[in-house]
Amino acid sequence: MLTLAELTSRNTQPGRVAWIGLRPSKRAPMEEVLAAEVTSAGLTGDRGRAGKRAVTLIQAEHLPVIASFLGRKVVDPRDLRRNIVISGINLAGAKGRLLHVGTAVLRLSVICAPCSRMEETFGYGGYSAVRSHGGWCAEVVLPGQIALGDRVDIAGQDRA
Repeated sequence: MLTLAELTSRNTQPGRVAWIGLRPSKRAPMEEVLAAEVTSAGLTGDRGRAGKRAVTLIQAEHLPVIASFLGRKVVDPRDLRRNIVISGINLAGAKGRLLHVGTAVLRLSVICAPCSRMEETFGYGGYSAVRSHGGWCAEVVLPGQIALGDRVDIAGQDRA
């Protein structure tokens, strides 16, 4: 019988990098990029900092959910201010585990909760629309390069 930890860490397929964005300074517009260097302090050109919140990630599959809660057809990843949009895997299953993203290795650390800026960006109810769908913060375990379309794997996952 599989343990709960084993069950929650299994994914049927690898993920992919669907979008990359940089926050050059506080409150500055997000800059969409095709590739980025990952350092211990986060993505080069981003205002991230070393530690458990160096890089922020969100699942592509949550964007339509947030849009639905807002009564919109789409939500632009720039509005959520996360660094990397990942498609194809459930990031919650990777909490605390190593995540291979391009040539970088990240460890998902804590939920990236929305801030009051979501009300400013989306209007009334914006905070609640993003709550529980705002993504994850990660620490950089191994610096590297990431690019659109790069494969994303949970380290040590056995797909047998």
